[in-house]
Amino acid sequence: MTETEAPDAEAIEAGRILFTQACEFVAGATNVGALPPDTLIEVAVAGRSNVGKSSLLNALTGQNALARTSHTPGRTRQVNFFDLGHRLMLVDLPGYGYAEAPKTDIHAWQELIRSYLRGRASLRRVLLLIDARHGIKPTDLPLMIMLDQSAVSYQIVLTKADKVKKGELDARIAATKAELSRHTAAHPDLHLTSAHEGAGIAELRATLAALAAPAQPR
Repeated sequence: MTETEAPDAEAIEAGRILFTQACEFVAGATNVGALPPDTLIEVAVAGRSNVGKSSLLNALTGQNALARTSHTPGRTRQVNFFDLGHRLMLVDLPGYGYAEAPKTDIHAWQELIRSYLRGRASLRRVLLLIDARHGIKPTDLPLMIMLDQSAVSYQIVLTKADKVKKGELDARIAATKAELSRHTAAHPDLHLTSAHEGAGIAELRATLAALAAPAQPR
C-alpha cells in the first residue's frame, strides 16, 4: 500500500522477480573500518528499536530467518549487509531510541550510523520505519534532520498498519505527511505495511526494484 498512485502490474512483477533472487548475509560491521566495499546499489533500513525492521526484511525476502527478530529492543548492534541477487544490497542499521544499553555502546552505534549514512557513495535511499500506532516521535527527528543535511534521500514506511483502525491510520498518515513537508530530503510517498499480513509488501518490493541495478543477461 502506498499513499500515492499504486505501482502498475509491470512494476509489481519486477519487484516479485527481484525478491525471488537469493538474499545472502555479506557482513556485519561494528565500526567504520569493517564496512564492506560499496560495490552494489544500497538501500538502508532504519528506525527505532522494536519498530519491526527485522520482520519487514524477512517479509520482503520471504526468508523468516534472514534478519533476527527479538522481543528485546536494541538487539541489532551492528550494520548488517545482505546481497540480493547481486543487484541490491539491503542494509539493516542498528535500532535507535532504546536507552537500556550502556551509553558508550549507544554513542558508538550512533557514530557508526552517522558515518555510514554520510559517507556511503552507493546509498540510494533510506527506508525510515515508523510504527503506525505511534507516528513520528522526537527520537526520529535527529536522524531525519541529519539525512536532510546530508542530502540522503529517505522514505517513510509505516509498519504494523494492521494494528491501527482506519480512522486513526488516516490521521497518522496526515500527520506524517505534514511533518515530511518540513524535510528537504524526504520522499513524498509513504508506504503502509504489515509484515504479519503481508500488506504493502509487493508495492515496497516494486519501489526497491526500481532502485536496483538492472538484471545482467545470462
